[in-house]
Amino acid sequence: MSSMNHFELYSVMVITLLAVISPGPDFAMVSKLSLLKGRRAGVLCALGIGMAISVHIAYTLLGLGIVFANNLWVLKLLRWLGAMYLIWLGISALWPDIKSRLFKQGSPSAPNSKAETISNSHSAFWSGFACNALNPKTMLFIVSLFSQVISTETSLLMELSYGAYIALVHFIWFALVATLLTTAHVQQKSAFFKDWIERVAGVLLMGLGIKLLMSH
Repeated sequence: MSSMNHFELYSVMVITLLAVISPGPDFAMVSKLSLLKGRRAGVLCALGIGMAISVHIAYTLLGLGIVFANNLWVLKLLRWLGAMYLIWLGISALWPDIKSRLFKQGSPSAPNSKAETISNSHSAFWSGFACNALNPKTMLFIVSLFSQVISTETSLLMELSYGAYIALVHFIWFALVATLLTTAHVQQKSAFFKDWIERVAGVLLMGLGIKLLMSH
């Protein structure tokens, strides 16, 4: 492998690590699900994020990423969809409080049936998938990485390896976040503040959605 290829490899590794650990919607989503629904939900959310990264990688390698990035309407549509999704998640997190105030109802009981558990698992996975797939910044990151950092002379096998690495790093990082947030010590501390965690997460997700909606 040439020194230039070594430089490309190290660049992809470092840039990906810096990008994945930066706080954003994915981090907020994993943190919320982990603290409120447990480790399984957090890890499934991380898996959904990794799978969404794979989708971004797939259309970028097919050449569609540059087409999307160069068409303003695609970015605007993705930004609008992503913002609406985050705002909807924020409202959903705040809805129990809103409903209890409007209709004077207590908080809903926790799910306890097997069917409800399976439903929550699917919800956690698709929440992570949608959160990442509808984030235009993720699309621009992947497209920029493959068009500006990775050489056109790089083999398809190497590009696929880069893609697998990027998806895997996202999954591992967010699974690690889910694991750390669901340790016995953290869970014991957070048990007393779960309602407030839900509220803060709702406000944060809504804020990220509004910020995305207003960004240019």
